[in-house]
Amino acid sequence: MKTLEYVPVPAFEDNYIWVVSDGQDAVVVDPGDAAPVEAYLTKRGWRLTAILLTHHHHDHVGGVAKLLVSHSADREIPVIGPAGEAIDHLTRRVKQGDRVTIASPAMSCSVIDVPGHTAGHIAYFQEADPHGTPHVFCGDTLFASGCGRLFEGTAAQMLSSLDLLAALPDATLVHCAHEYTLSNIRFARAAEPTNAALAAWQAKAQQIRTANQPTVPTTLAHERAVNPFLRVDTGDLQATLAAQFKRPIRDRLDAFTLLRGWKDKF
Repeated sequence: MKTLEYVPVPAFEDNYIWVVSDGQDAVVVDPGDAAPVEAYLTKRGWRLTAILLTHHHHDHVGGVAKLLVSHSADREIPVIGPAGEAIDHLTRRVKQGDRVTIASPAMSCSVIDVPGHTAGHIAYFQEADPHGTPHVFCGDTLFASGCGRLFEGTAAQMLSSLDLLAALPDATLVHCAHEYTLSNIRFARAAEPTNAALAAWQAKAQQIRTANQPTVPTTLAHERAVNPFLRVDTGDLQATLAAQFKRPIRDRLDAFTLLRGWKDKF
């Protein structure tokens, strides 16, 4: 089986369009802009064979039409996306429990419903690449050291979605769709000022960005250690929230709701 390469192609100000390739064929995840994808495929000599979409926001789907015009003349390009969202050009609509299998590059993923950022947001979980490493393409649900804003869903939905992602194996590589890491870390340190792993991650992430490299993917084990939105059960974080909002924290949903609202204004 061929080795797969996972490339975050920068787009707009801070988006990443993920390109997965076996060195010949390529799957593109959330192409909000066709131009950087076209340039990268041309540079590497790769052929587009499928498009996966996580949700309907324009910075994730805006390049689909142009990519289809460029690449579907001699073959059909499947465009796979969430069953619960209105997205043009989909050839297959998928939901929780469905499986997506791409023949080339050889890639198989299970679909996870992760509403919250949008009502029908999904993630794609690849249980193992050719080396046995798991990967999750989570769009704008889970970020490095953060999570997505609640544009259409509820705090309860987002917390449940993050719980589903957090339950994936420790080694799972988290392929999120934005370079928000440094700003997320600044908030995370306000929420958990005594977290030593987070302080170390801040220094490392700053070095990575100074070198103009992406801070993603991270692993789920790492996110559980430094991401406050996956740590709403921890006593230190709840104590910070209680002090910030000057009242007791009722439960983990209460903690998450307060944390997300605080981040929105941070």
